[in-house]
Amino acid sequence: MALTAGRKNSEGRMSLKEHLIELRNRLFIALGALFLATVGGFFLYNPVMEIIVEPLIDAGGQANFASAVSPLDMLIKVSVFLGLVMSSPVWLYQLWAFIVPGLHKKEKWTTVGFIGAAVPLFVGGILLGFWALPYALIFFVGLTPGGAVNYVTAPEYLDFVLRLFLAFGIAFLLPVLLVGLNMIGILPGKLILKNWRITVFLIALVAAMAAPGGDALTMFVLAGPLLILFAAATGFCLYNDKRRAKLAAARERENEENAKNASSLPD
Repeated sequence: MALTAGRKNSEGRMSLKEHLIELRNRLFIALGALFLATVGGFFLYNPVMEIIVEPLIDAGGQANFASAVSPLDMLIKVSVFLGLVMSSPVWLYQLWAFIVPGLHKKEKWTTVGFIGAAVPLFVGGILLGFWALPYALIFFVGLTPGGAVNYVTAPEYLDFVLRLFLAFGIAFLLPVLLVGLNMIGILPGKLILKNWRITVFLIALVAAMAAPGGDALTMFVLAGPLLILFAAATGFCLYNDKRRAKLAAARERENEENAKNASSLPD
């Protein structure tokens, strides 16, 4: 009930207290879904760890546990990460439903579009990070001096891998969030287009840090999908701004006509 208490008025406005109540409830739902998915991730720990460690072994490295509690620490981290991925439809929906509570009924379909785009992009970004992982490992392990063996502690390696995956996943979510901010009228498409140079620079920088291979081709391959996504998001925002402006102009003309008709009526 609390999730919809502030939407009973025609404009969908809420008081500060109602916003805080909704934030609390949606946070509980998201955390509950994360907890249940984390329990499921616990059973996937062993096969997932084999997949994650394999690129390190292929690159000539070896993961080692530095302490007796390291396996438990890694189990928790991997399970939470898997839970975050598996519960992404729930927490992404809760995020969207909280930041855009004022959509009209005719625009509620955008919620389906947001989830339908955000979840595949988030998972796709993680998969792209997994694709980039072997190239990054080949570069870093290749710096090991001759005659030496690169023994990597398992917790440090896991932190590196999870940061890489999350960086790609979140990067792929940013274009969807730009569209969401545009839908609620906060971020005009012209503002995104005006700062396109900064966007291109940041994308290239992220791609260079996430794919530190020796050849520039790897960086361009990683930056390409992000540039396409941001271009698509910018195009949609510009289109949505024009559509919103046309609707506002039509509404204004209708109000003017109604005012003229009302003034022409006899007393």
